[in-house]
Amino acid sequence: MTDSVALDPVDLHILRLLQNDARTTYRDLAEAVGVAPSTCLDRVARLRRSGVILGHELRLDPARLGRGLQALLLVQVRPHRRDLVGPFVDRVRELPESRALFHLTGPDDFLVHVAVAGTADLQRLVLDEFTARPEVARVETRLIFQQWECGPLLPPA
Repeated sequence: MTDSVALDPVDLHILRLLQNDARTTYRDLAEAVGVAPSTCLDRVARLRRSGVILGHELRLDPARLGRGLQALLLVQVRPHRRDLVGPFVDRVRELPESRALFHLTGPDDFLVHVAVAGTADLQRLVLDEFTARPEVARVETRLIFQQWECGPLLPPA
């Protein structure tokens, strides 16, 4: 586990604002947090160097891209060995339908968030890309009705 980075109230305010809109200009960001633009630029650069800010993210609407059905796939891999997990993870990450992949503890080994065109596409994905793999022992599918963003992510109080 990596070490936490010490953040002061100005850093936290910068992070809050950037999480709400990563395209905020340094000038607007500096004004909002009450520091000079050069100070704001230095602080954001330090947050990047220290690994607190990992990058920028472009969010797309899957439905507008023809992938209106989203699902969570709970996948059990047997045997659960490193030599099988690595290639499984690589393959899932290559699938155009994959949105996120989580390695879990408990009865399910992986949670895969997918976006597909419809139920026939979901069935094809599960049968051809998951259950057809010899190491996949079980797949459970959960449809996503609605999703909400949460945040911003800040350190514990």
